[in-house]
Amino acid sequence: MIYRSKAPLRIGLAGGGTDVSPYCDLYGGAILNATISLYATATIEPLHIPQVIMEATDRGESVAYDLAEKLPVDGTLDLATGVYNYITARYGAVPSGFRITTHVDAPAGSGLGSSSTLVVAIIGAFAEWMNLPMGEYDIAQAAYDIERVDLGMAGGKQDQYAATFGGVNFMEFYDNNKVIVNPLRIKTEYLHELENNLLLYFTATSRLSSTIIEAQSRNVTEKNQNSIDAMHHLKDQARMMKEALLKGNVHEIGSILDYGFRFKKQMAKGISNDSLDEIYEAALKSGATGGKISGAGGGGFMMFYCPGNTRHAVRTTLEGFGGTMNRYQFTERGLVTWHI
Repeated sequence: MIYRSKAPLRIGLAGGGTDVSPYCDLYGGAILNATISLYATATIEPLHIPQVIMEATDRGESVAYDLAEKLPVDGTLDLATGVYNYITARYGAVPSGFRITTHVDAPAGSGLGSSSTLVVAIIGAFAEWMNLPMGEYDIAQAAYDIERVDLGMAGGKQDQYAATFGGVNFMEFYDNNKVIVNPLRIKTEYLHELENNLLLYFTATSRLSSTIIEAQSRNVTEKNQNSIDAMHHLKDQARMMKEALLKGNVHEIGSILDYGFRFKKQMAKGISNDSLDEIYEAALKSGATGGKISGAGGGGFMMFYCPGNTRHAVRTTLEGFGGTMNRYQFTERGLVTWHI
């Protein structure tokens, strides 16, 4: 018997950064995101030997440990180790030794929530194997606790919930880890138009999101009013985007993205840079009406809204900067697990 799971990556459409503590604890955060057809997958194969073998095929990394109640977090495949330690501490020993194999369709630091989505997928595989009583909110909160608390990785809360729930969601974040996921019932033609007009462009660079997020959190703690005001505007942007999508005002999406891009750069240093600004302005000159840097910023993926038939001219312009386009579709389902 083998046990599998897959969870979708996401694109953040509005409100990015307002899910990060301490901002969301003090003021409440709001984000609108959508999952796409890029995935993190995990497979558990029980073994007849007392070993834990972890393999990340996309990274070409593997590590083996003797089966134990707790495994060392030593810098090698720490996300998988962190999940294992969390599961055994709360649900008891695993049934046997095992091999876990993982893969992510986007690199770490891409801005699509790849690390958090991988944690969700790994939890899902363990839950399927051990028949754990974990609902959607339980899995998302566990993923957050593993990354942010147990492993001490800086970041927000949206990625874990997007990967678990799937679809297009308006999410609200409050203190004491209170999260409310509001699925949006958007007409199919509006989603098709958004999917057609929204280009996903990989800048061929990755970045360490934790550095930018730590700076953002520090700005709130130190009461940097310019940064806090920018986050207030990003929260407003999430509400603006929700209304535009629900009402089918797709012609407004580009300007709403641009509104967010201008304010997001004020949240912390490193979110954008001269190279990314040059790409952004070139896309606008080619016909895009707005865009954003996905995730914390600093590199990774960028998105551009291209109304009418402008996507072709924008694509040609962006390809001149050496990056690559990624094809995608919106997905309705979040984490899926099965065994065979």
